[in-house]
Amino acid sequence: MFSFGPAMVIALVFMGLGMLVSWRLRSRFAEFSRIPSQSGLSGREIAERMLRDNGIYDVTVMSVEGELTDHYNPANKTVNLSEGVYNGRNAAAAAVAAHECGHAVQHAQAYKPLEFRSALVPIQNLSGMVINVIMMLTIFGGAFLYEVFPMKMVLLVIVIAYGAIALFSFITLPVEFDASKRALAWIEQSGTATHEEHDRSKKALNLAAMTYVIAALGALVTLVYYLLSFLGMSNDE
Repeated sequence: MFSFGPAMVIALVFMGLGMLVSWRLRSRFAEFSRIPSQSGLSGREIAERMLRDNGIYDVTVMSVEGELTDHYNPANKTVNLSEGVYNGRNAAAAAVAAHECGHAVQHAQAYKPLEFRSALVPIQNLSGMVINVIMMLTIFGGAFLYEVFPMKMVLLVIVIAYGAIALFSFITLPVEFDASKRALAWIEQSGTATHEEHDRSKKALNLAAMTYVIAALGALVTLVYYLLSFLGMSNDE
């Protein structure tokens, strides 16, 4: 019978790597947050200024609860900044605020990878839900699951679901890297940061980008594992 053991090991390895990078990101953010920026601008002010400089006036900058919960919502055109970023007056807050505004600029300019990723969101959510259901059924009712559905069919569904998740993860990479590129370029051109502050912003954004790289690699390795399992089962028939 097919075993989910190796897949769990893969998931745990990349989860551990993700947690390590996330810890490093939070550590860096905390370190940079203790150094006030020379401009004295808060994350909210940085975001509003970057939006204006790019001719964007229909996006609202909002504060949300949590730590590093920052995101841009294209559905209601809001840049949502965590409290530490919204009120922060340091290079880390400036970097995150500008990065999220980078997504708003992408949206305003109809950046194709962002549009593609947005279109994939429902499929990615459904795929994640399908994987979770199959895992739960395998743990608590594996025998029943494979009696009702052939194991090969279950594997095919898993391959399709992880294919969608891997595709979403990889299309996310150019979206995130481009947003950071736009953010750093604006920070440098606008004169809102010193050379040292720009360097801190770049380090913070590079660490944030690594979390997406690890997630994409994890999704790809998992997809390859299930695909090889499916092909191996097909060859045995």
